[in-house]
Parts: sequence; structure tokens; C-alpha cells
Amino acid sequence: MTKMSGGEALISSLEREGVEVIFGLPGVQMYGVVDALRQNPNVNMIVPRHEQATSYMADGYARASRGIGVAMVVPGPGLYNAAAGLSTAYSSNSKVLMIAGQIPRETIGIDMGGLHEVNDQLETIKPVTKFQKRLLRPHEVPEGVSEAFSNLKNGRPRPVEIEMPPETMVEKENVQLLEASVFKRSQPKDDSIDEAVKMILKAKNPIIYAGTGVIRSEAEEDLLELTESTNIPIITSAAAKGVISDEHSHSLGSSLGGEGQLKNIMEESDLIIILGSRFAVRYPSALDTPKIQVEIDKSEIGKFHKKSVLPVIGDAKLSIQKISQKIKDMGGTNFDSPVEKIKKVREILESGVEGLHPQHEILNSIRKGLPKDAITVWDMTQMGYYSRAHWKTYNTSSYFDSGYSGNLGWAFPTALGAKVAKPDLTVVSISGDGGFMYNVQELSTAVKYGINIIAVVFNDGFYGNVRRDLEMDWGGDYGTSFVNPDFAKMAETYGALGIKVNDPTKVNVALEEAISANKPTLIEVNMVDTNEVPRPFAARAPWTVPQDGLL
Repeated sequence: MTKMSGGEALISSLEREGVEVIFGLPGVQMYGVVDALRQNPNVNMIVPRHEQATSYMADGYARASRGIGVAMVVPGPGLYNAAAGLSTAYSSNSKVLMIAGQIPRETIGIDMGGLHEVNDQLETIKPVTKFQKRLLRPHEVPEGVSEAFSNLKNGRPRPVEIEMPPETMVEKENVQLLEASVFKRSQPKDDSIDEAVKMILKAKNPIIYAGTGVIRSEAEEDLLELTESTNIPIITSAAAKGVISDEHSHSLGSSLGGEGQLKNIMEESDLIIILGSRFAVRYPSALDTPKIQVEIDKSEIGKFHKKSVLPVIGDAKLSIQKISQKIKDMGGTNFDSPVEKIKKVREILESGVEGLHPQHEILNSIRKGLPKDAITVWDMTQMGYYSRAHWKTYNTSSYFDSGYSGNLGWAFPTALGAKVAKPDLTVVSISGDGGFMYNVQELSTAVKYGINIIAVVFNDGFYGNVRRDLEMDWGGDYGTSFVNPDFAKMAETYGALGIKVNDPTKVNVALEEAISANKPTLIEVNMVDTNEVPRPFAARAPWTVPQDGLL
């Protein structure tokens, strides 16, 4: 045992778990941890300008590094500010550790009105975290950190939170540090694997639907082995874009919609093999088609598919490996090669005939300007919506969206975290003017730490999608217009490079300039009128149009 403060125990424990960077703010209740950080050269802290950015940056870091991102904030309003990023990480199965402060031990739960006090803080954060724990004494810290990392590494990955009162961070007592927590893959049951293989061999026209569980379990190579050995084609969820390259001859693309080629293919299949996904698609598809659902979280079974579903509960990598091996042991499949069929489908999708003009040209321009291994982070903006189906993705863990949380303004700070994790890759955030202004202040962070990110901001002067919905469905716009800065000039005042683009189909030229500059860059793109381009969704949700009575 070693005598150390709670702050020292925390940073030493994080170091043992492999943590190299924390995204946090040095607020008043966190001074004991900040002091421990200052004394430990092996763990660095990046300080953004707003607490919201801490959890977004940690999320981006976790996804890009395929590891764990760590955020740190003061209690109460600090944690509330960061909760938006935790919500996104929760919906996207991202490994984020939130370290939060607390008020002094003796005042917790008695509602005295102390600085940053929020009653039942653990309860308030439960909806967007998988695990929560309060550490009241320094000797409790190593075990608490170990529990947090065990929850992050094992089972369904989702954010966790630990919190400490300020005096715990500075008090000293004997502390026993622990070894790093252990990752154990969850084994699927052999009988479920056997039944799954029987269903696959019996099928005539199966299809694979791959989700982020494949990415989180690092099962990309196993997925390729499965599709190549069986000739079963693959559709991915939007969030799993890149789990198989769009150049692969077995890839049908992503983002199943309410109509079109992918919807037709799904409806025509006689077996859907769901790998690492809830398959909770926006437009219900093939409801009565038999399904195999490989899922690590057994609570997801039956939520969206009440019948004709064989659950295979376990780690995606192990499950896919066992399914592939069992199929080989039984003589393999005799499915025809899907290459020619997929080629025809791609020609239709890439032609833009399914309603994507001029967005198709704009996306192609962005793609043309970036290397194939670039990481792109898409905000809740029109280009982001269109990208789900039509952005070409060639590498795993290179396309990020905000999951079902759907956070506007998340892209820029998340991309900063991704760039910290992968400094040698090109990292680009794509936002509208509305979303970008949510975290515009993080331009300061990019310049301060030399995080050479590229931010593409499409400027149409409105919350464009909302404006269009109100005008088309509700009889008129209300409250969606902006007074915007000159974005390019504003970037320069921070010390970043500012570039203006007047033709949104020629963003590639600006991207090439930004990559060559190798410094934080903002590309302002004057966007076409939002109301002049098609909606990104095939159908409207019932509550977004006027109606009488209840839904």
C-alpha cells in the first residue's frame, strides 16, 4: 500500500488502465485531481471552452481510437452541461468514462444549497450511463475505477460515471492500486449457433444487416470472412458505415430507407442475419421475415421484433467466427455470387435517381477532396442526413453519427476528440450553420492545442430542415432565421485558417487546401436554398404534420 490522496489514486489508477488523455475543466471541486494531473506527466488534460465539449470529445476519442475516452467536470451544472454528450455516447454504444465532482461529503443529500449542488446526482445521470458510483474515501478509488473500466470493457459498451467529493481528492490514506481490469468476450451458446446455421443453410435468399456491435467487438475481418465464404450480401446501419468497404463487391451500402433499392432487397429476403444491431430501423422492414439476431445485450431481444427471431446472445466477433466455422464444417453454402446483382443496385443508387440532386454532387465533392481513410463526423444537418445512405465509406471507425440521440451541434467537438486520437489522419466535421454555433467556441481549443481539424460549415442562414418543415407542412416559417458571423473571418480571429466556398459542389478544392495547410481550418460553404432541395426522409413522422385528435 502507498499513502496518497484520492486525486493521486485516481490518476494512478487511470494510468494503469492505459488512459493517456482526459478532456476536462479544472473547476473548483476538481482541484485535487488537477493537482495530481499536474504531477503525473503520463496523463494529460485537454481543456475545452465548455463542459458540453468534454463528453463529445471523449466520445470522438473513444470511437476513433477504438478504446475509452475520459471526460471530467464539476458537479451539478457541469455534469448537466456534459450530459448531452453522454446521451450521444449512450445511444451510440461508445466507451466514455465521466469523472464528476461532488459537494462536500457531509452535505450530500441534505439540500443545503451548496455551490453546484444537485440532489440525487447519481440518479440524474442514470438514464445516460450504464454504471454509476460515488467514491467517498481515497482507498475506495482504485476499486471504483476498476469497476468502471470493467463495465466499459465488458458487455454492451456505454458510458459510465464515477464521482468524488472535493475533500476525497485531497485527503491522504493508504491506498492499494490494482492491475488493469480484464476484458472477457461473452461466449454465445452452442445450441443457438447450431440453430442459426441451420436457418442459414435452409434459406434461399438471406441477407446480413451489420451494426456497430461489429465495430465495437472488432469483428470486421470476421464479417468479411463470413460474407466471402457464404456469398451472403451485406447492408449496414448508418452508424456502422465502413465496417465493410463500399468498394467491396458484397456491400450493398447503408441506411435502409422507407423506399428504394435497399428496402426492396430487404423485403425480398427470406432470412435476415442481424449482427450487432438492434435493427430498430426508422422504416420497419420485412416484419414477418425470419431473423437471426446476434446481440450482446439480451434486453434488446424482443424489443423491436416480437416473433420469428432466433437470439444469439454473445460477443459479435465470437458469434460470427462460430457461425462461419460451423457452416464450413457442414459443407458450406451454395448461394449464387451476389456481385452482379449488387453492381446493378449500386448503379441505381449512385446515379442519384432516388431524389438526391444537388446533394449528390455536394457529397461527391466532399468525398473527392478527402483521402479514403479520412474520419468524417456528421452533424444533424441536411448533408448529414443524406450521408447516411450516400457517403462513400472505405474504412471502419471512420464515419460517425450521433445515433438515435440526434444531438444538434455535436459534430465539431466530437471531431476534435477523434483528431486527438488519430493525429495522423484527416478528420473533418460537417455541420450546418445552426449546429456549428452550438460549440463554435471550441475553435479556441483547436488552435490552443494544435488539433488540426477541418470544419465544413454549410451556411444557409436558417435551421434549414425546421424551416422547410414549417413552410411545407404548417403554413409558414417561424423563428428559424439567424444573424450569422462571417465564419471564415471569425475562424481567423482565433488563429485558424478560414476559407470561403460559394459553389457547394466544389468543396473539394477547399478541402485540399485545408489538408495542405495542416492547421485548424473552417470552410464556410454558402448553401443553396434549403427549400429548393428534396427532404432527406422518405416519409414524415405523424407528429410533424398538422392533424386532429390523438396519434
